[in-house]
Amino acid sequence: MASVAEVKAAIDAAMLHVQEGQDAVRSANDRLGEAQLSLATAVEGSGHEAVTAAQAALAQAASELEECLTATLHAVEQAETYVATL
Repeated sequence: MASVAEVKAAIDAAMLHVQEGQDAVRSANDRLGEAQLSLATAVEGSGHEAVTAAQAALAQAASELEECLTATLHAVEQAETYVATL
C-alpha cells in the first residue's frame, strides 16, 4: 500500500497534468476567439446560411471549451479537498 506522501505526490503529479491541459484549453480558446473575429471580419454583411452555421459552430466550440475548463477546475478543487484530508 502506498504511503500518504506517495499518494499526495501522485495527486500532485496528476494535477500538474490537469494544469497543463487547462493551459492548452485556454490557448485553444484564445485561438478560437481569433478565428471567430477573423471569420466575422471576412464575412461581414453576409447572411449566407453556411456563414451563420460556421459562426454558430465556433460559438458552440468556445462554449464547450469553457465547460471543459470549468470541469477541470472542479476536479482540482476536489483533489485539493481530498489531499487536505490525508
